[in-house]
Amino acid sequence: MHWIEVRSLEALKARIGEADVLLCSGLWRNELIAAAPRLAFIQSISAGTDQYSRESLGAAGIRLASAQGVNERAVAEHAIALILALARRIPEARDNQAARHWRGMIGDIGQREDELGGKTLLIVGLGRIGARLATLAKAFDMRVVATRREPSRGAGAADEVVGEEDLRGLLPQADFVALTCPLTPETENLIDAKALAAMKPSACLINVARGKVVNEPALIEALAQQRIAGAALDCVWEEPLPATSALWGMPNVLITPHTAGETRRYEDNVIDLLLENLERLWRGEVVLKNQVV
Repeated sequence: MHWIEVRSLEALKARIGEADVLLCSGLWRNELIAAAPRLAFIQSISAGTDQYSRESLGAAGIRLASAQGVNERAVAEHAIALILALARRIPEARDNQAARHWRGMIGDIGQREDELGGKTLLIVGLGRIGARLATLAKAFDMRVVATRREPSRGAGAADEVVGEEDLRGLLPQADFVALTCPLTPETENLIDAKALAAMKPSACLINVARGKVVNEPALIEALAQQRIAGAALDCVWEEPLPATSALWGMPNVLITPHTAGETRRYEDNVIDLLLENLERLWRGEVVLKNQVV
């Protein structure tokens, strides 16, 4: 087996015609299909596959598998870290450290660090990542409610699970709203101005899903007017986040650059999945693991 490594879109365009199998994610462009007559299989390195045209891949006879599940532990841990960072005001502490400022006792109780025990976490999308996050949150004695496409599949570690259509009824209960759902036509702009208005003023939004699940202008307005307390965002509408974005300068926003799943073990997990799917291809199996197309 011969392998080729490319590190830019230009290099991918130049070499994709030689490939039977492609391991890819962020560099993918659907126009590459026309330049890839030999390509039979794409193993995405991300769980989300919204960047791929399923119709075009299907028409070209190219199979696609997602990396769903390989980063569930990493992303769930990142989400709980973001929740803790907001509750314990870690970004503020880091700013104070940089300024060599020792903060004294805070008389205003509402401005102090908070505990997670007894707080309600709403998980939007109780898939693999959401289910793992629910387990972690229960370790902090949080109450966990969740939405999932098929609530009949069970709540797992969550205390309550409802269908996606009942999201608005859960939003007013939540102290933290964590987005772990895939980006689909149904979830795009799911957290819009109305959803944000349904949240408590003391609530925080955590997004480890996809940027377009949130209506970003509505979020910026809600944060600026302190209609919600804060947000921790691992993903945004446009990545990299433009330097002109108002999100950069907001004191109640914590940003990580879409690194929730980018751990030291991630590549090993993806390679294990790729090798399993290659074995299935060589055996002539019809169905691949995590097959999307």
